[in-house]
Amino acid sequence: MRGHPGGLAHTRRMLSLAGLPEGARVLDMGAGSGEALAILRELGFHAEGIDLEPCGPDVARGDFLRTPFPDASFDAVLSQCAFFVSGDQPGALREAHRLLRTGGTLLLSDVFFEDPAAMLRSAGFTPFFVEDMTPLWREYFLEALWRDACPVCEIPRGKCEYRLLIGRKD
Repeated sequence: MRGHPGGLAHTRRMLSLAGLPEGARVLDMGAGSGEALAILRELGFHAEGIDLEPCGPDVARGDFLRTPFPDASFDAVLSQCAFFVSGDQPGALREAHRLLRTGGTLLLSDVFFEDPAAMLRSAGFTPFFVEDMTPLWREYFLEALWRDACPVCEIPRGKCEYRLLIGRKD
C-alpha cells in the first residue's frame, strides 16, 4: 500500500490548516517517495525527509524513531500514514517532539486505536485541529485490498480511526 488517503490534495490541505511561516524548516517523517517534499519546497519551505525504505531521490534512508538530527532542528514535522506502521506511535511522537523547536507544529494524519488527541497531549503537544477522516481511510484501505496492494499485518483489535491532527509543541 503506497501513499495515503486523500493524496497530495490532503497534504496541501494539512499545510494550509497549519499556517506555517514562510521559509519554515520542515521534516517529513516517513517521507516515502518524497511527494510531500516536492510540495513543501514548491511552497518555499526548507524540507527534508526520512524513511526506512526511501522511494525517492530526495528522501534520506533512516529510522524516524531515532533520527540523526539535533534537538529543536525543525519548525514543523509532517507525517502521513507512517507513525502507526512504525509499531511505536508514542515513540514517533516523542521523537517529533524532540526535533521541534518550542512552539513548533506537528502535522499528523494516521491510523489510531487510542484517543489521538490524548496521545498528542501526553507527548507534550497541544492539539489545535482534529478531524475524523475515517470514512476516507476506509475507502483507501478497501481499494488497496481490492488491488491486492495491502500487506497482511497484525492490527490491534478495537475501533480503528483515521485522524488528521495538528498540534503545537508546548
